[in-house]
Amino acid sequence: MVTHSPGSEARGRLGRMDFDHSARALDLLARMQDFMDTRVFPAEKDYDAYRRAAGPDDHTLPPVVEELKAEARRRGLWNLFLPNVSGLSNLEYAPIAELTGWSSSLAPEAINCDAPNTGNMEVLHLFGTAEQKSRWLVPLMEGRIRSAFAMTEPAVASSDATNISTAIVRDGDDYVISGRKWWITGVNDPRCEILIVMGKTDPGASVHRQQSMILVPVATPGVEVIRALPVFGYADQHGHGEITFTGVRVPAVNLIAAEGDGFAIAQARLGPGRIHHCMRALGAAERALSLMCERALSRVAFGSPLATQGVIREQIAESRMDIDQARLLVLKTADLIDKVGAKGARSEIAAIKVIAPRVALRVVDRAIQVHGGAGVSDDFPLARMYASLRTLRLADGPDEVHVRTVARQELGKHSRS
Repeated sequence: MVTHSPGSEARGRLGRMDFDHSARALDLLARMQDFMDTRVFPAEKDYDAYRRAAGPDDHTLPPVVEELKAEARRRGLWNLFLPNVSGLSNLEYAPIAELTGWSSSLAPEAINCDAPNTGNMEVLHLFGTAEQKSRWLVPLMEGRIRSAFAMTEPAVASSDATNISTAIVRDGDDYVISGRKWWITGVNDPRCEILIVMGKTDPGASVHRQQSMILVPVATPGVEVIRALPVFGYADQHGHGEITFTGVRVPAVNLIAAEGDGFAIAQARLGPGRIHHCMRALGAAERALSLMCERALSRVAFGSPLATQGVIREQIAESRMDIDQARLLVLKTADLIDKVGAKGARSEIAAIKVIAPRVALRVVDRAIQVHGGAGVSDDFPLARMYASLRTLRLADGPDEVHVRTVARQELGKHSRS
């Protein structure tokens, strides 16, 4: 028997949700679709050919991406992720992010809306000083350099960010950084010039005030990129690096905000970014579903196309329903962020971070099955998509952390304290 009503807080989340877009947002979405159809998809063969010829240890950018970047700027498709710059709400940007997920190696960077750059630009935009913005945010927003976010560490359970042990110690007019990081996306790209490093400035402070964030140029003495880490054998162009910091000295003015603000900055950074990740994941799922349908209609087994068989039809239908349900939850979350901010949408953000990758993986797995042996080959993008999406259940916090957040928020509605 229910003995306690969650009250207005729960009812408020059932308020009016209007998913209509402005005329400008609809125009940008149409332009993005045309850009994908006429430029991005045709460029995939050139991109893949360059990467094959360069080999897995090469992390230079295929020239075709720079061509796409120039074309995107000409079309006004640039930095659309940042509301204060693009004029788009999170809700309006969501379907554009989904389109980029159809070609995740090319499209996000082509419009300067790819991780981890987007999150780092948001941090600098929200918390950076005028000098930090001039030195790093401007070239990032112009697409001239790249950045990385160094938080995860091999020696501690980084799903709990309070465990981070890298030391950031004040020494006169400098800070000295010592520690080890890994799974630092993008650091192997030779264009990566700046790191946002999270570490501890005051281990004796309260648990959420021990951490700070600081800007560390990659070329600083003592910064060593040890290796790039493949994902299920796939080597990404940007790379996922392991880094050591040995007595790395940077000016104190490189600190972002104030000492002890690191945990709060991390939470602000990861909120909208998770919307982007989730919509891109659903874009990948849509492409997988499209490939599944094409394969089912063109492949004949036991005297008829695969599409005539009930088991295949069920997989297609389940995929359509899975994607649409997940998309509605993501759009609801984007709408809530626009209305009450990331902190107010904490439970929904955690939920979509679990749901969207799960759904995308299910759809890609079904598509692989329908493709048979071809599905696990490199003749189709499905195997690489699966590898990339599987990591998303760990990136920006593993599923278990987000499930824990949803449970705590839900239980909190029933607390009598």
